[in-house]
Amino acid sequence: MENVYHVGLDVHKETAEMSIFSNQEQEPFFETKLPGDEKRIVEALKKLQRKGEVHTCYEAGCMGFTLKRALDEAGIDCRIVSPGKVPRKPGERIKTDRRDARNLARLLRAGEVEGIYIPSKEDEATRDYIRARDDVKLDLKRAKQQLLKFLLRYGHRYETNRYWTGRHRQWMKGINFSQPMHKETFETYNARILELEERLVLMDARIVEIAQSERYQKTVNILRCFKGIDYLIALSFVCEVGDFRRFRNAGAFMAYLGLIPREHSSGEKRRQGGITKSGNGHLRRLLVEAAWHYRYQSTPGRSLTIRRIGQKTEVIAYADKALRRLQKKFAKMLFKGKSKNNAVIAVSRELAGFIWGAMNNKIAA
Repeated sequence: MENVYHVGLDVHKETAEMSIFSNQEQEPFFETKLPGDEKRIVEALKKLQRKGEVHTCYEAGCMGFTLKRALDEAGIDCRIVSPGKVPRKPGERIKTDRRDARNLARLLRAGEVEGIYIPSKEDEATRDYIRARDDVKLDLKRAKQQLLKFLLRYGHRYETNRYWTGRHRQWMKGINFSQPMHKETFETYNARILELEERLVLMDARIVEIAQSERYQKTVNILRCFKGIDYLIALSFVCEVGDFRRFRNAGAFMAYLGLIPREHSSGEKRRQGGITKSGNGHLRRLLVEAAWHYRYQSTPGRSLTIRRIGQKTEVIAYADKALRRLQKKFAKMLFKGKSKNNAVIAVSRELAGFIWGAMNNKIAA
């Protein structure tokens, strides 16, 4: 029988710990520490491949997918494992790179390693651009807070809480500072805010352009038929999820977004808590933002009607079905005395199910 080698890698920026198990040994066949360069790792595994079949895995982290893609090009089977799904012994108090690599190799040989989804290079690039847009938005929020706190320290209070309107900006420009340096400080903060706002407008326009490209246009336009979902959220789902068919049902997709309740049951006792918040937190946050649009009973508005132009009748009917059901869900939960936050989480969970159905051709069901 051909030798089969299972390799666990603990990969970092500077180093990579390697632990190798053969199909005939209970202990590691070979262990070593290599430089973190993927070329050196690929060369070492190609030498091992001459002796037999090689399977390897490493945990997802800051190093991304470059090593995985390099190993695929070399014809070496590789899986990336979610760190949260790697079992740890409760009593284990020692953690080293070598132990982590050895643990991964053992799990891989036992068939207990499930690889995560690897996006295409195009989807990964689009995903990074959208996340960069979120970082710019966060920087803008912080810059605005810094300016408001600066003004508050010197007694400049705005009459209402409606900040960053045209009237508020005009009020800030009319402030007379007692110290010349205060004026310069204000102008520095304000210039930063204007710069970030302009950058955000340009990035939003670019996201619309990407969403209407041939690669994404069809799926993005289907998702835009749902209330609360426009270019940003639709494109985020398409490029982050990739293949929706990898989820066997809507419940699995909800679990991927961390929207299912926690559970700790034993015997006849069944305890459920809040949502798990596991999986893709970025998409979960966007979905919750979309779910707030269902808090009022209303028919499709003008902007939603325009977004639906050119779409199939069954797609629009499916989105309307979601609209009626989710609005009713929100109202029903409030009637039962639930908070708005609980209601919006419940609505976002069902909205995830409708999205899964739309992307898996369950529209007619």
